[in-house]
Amino acid sequence: MTRFWLLLILILPLRTLATPVVPQFRSGSSTQSSTSQSVINEQISSYQWNNGFSYSASGHNIESADLNGYINPDVTTETTQTLQGVNFSWTSPNLEAVPRWKIKNAGESFSLIESLQGSGIDTITHINRTITTTTTTETTSVFGQ
Repeated sequence: MTRFWLLLILILPLRTLATPVVPQFRSGSSTQSSTSQSVINEQISSYQWNNGFSYSASGHNIESADLNGYINPDVTTETTQTLQGVNFSWTSPNLEAVPRWKIKNAGESFSLIESLQGSGIDTITHINRTITTTTTTETTSVFGQ
């Protein structure tokens, strides 16, 4: 009887239960975006000062009234100033000791030009500015199977 069953199995078609293999390809893309912003506030302060003074005199038919021919003003003591936590110091002339001038030849024409540029704060510059920077990064990924 075993032969009978074997013969029957060989003769009769058998139904298979296999599932067909169908490839399932998938593809796509992914996009990622990020934005960042940077804000920079700058405050720039600049101070320029003269730490001395400048005196000049010129003309014609004049001479120093000082017996020694002295033509420079005397210097006073040093002056100190504090501005926003910064100390400045300089020397200044004693304006009562500015050289005295006299005419050489009385009755003739003469000229006298004196110039004094004092010491101290000369220029103060303040710059306030804001710099805003925006950065956007976009990344796209494409994939497939």
